[in-house]
Amino acid sequence: MTPVLNQLTGGIAPTKIAWTIALGVVLGIFPILGTTSAFCFLVGWLFRLNQPVLHVFRMLVYPLHLVLILVFIRMGERLYGVPLISFSIPQMVVKFQQNPMKFFSDFGMAAWHGVSAWLLIAPIVAILIKLLATPLLTRLAARLEKRTVVMP
Repeated sequence: MTPVLNQLTGGIAPTKIAWTIALGVVLGIFPILGTTSAFCFLVGWLFRLNQPVLHVFRMLVYPLHLVLILVFIRMGERLYGVPLISFSIPQMVVKFQQNPMKFFSDFGMAAWHGVSAWLLIAPIVAILIKLLATPLLTRLAARLEKRTVVMP
């Protein structure tokens, strides 16, 4: 929470911090393992968001990210009307170690299905988080501002 408080006391608008938090969460649940850090860095750089705040919230949702990978893949499979593929994490690791090209061939469409479902959900989740966070951050900024006003 300290990076958020530092931003609020540093004159950064609560709305921008709310968007940063929302994007940190949404990008943190992107359904391809090992991509969220780079994805957050790139989006943060493009939109001039606070990188520490963005990455704190990305890291906070890491356990959710792991759970949601399969959820997004299953949603995407239903979205495309394709049969559900059978897989487990240990099975995927073994297949990757045996033949990385075959692995990408076998699971590339599963990744696409997961990303497709994420693309449908992510904007809605980001907007909801932003809408919930903005009033909270605005009140917090007002409280912090009152504390820092020095009486003559």
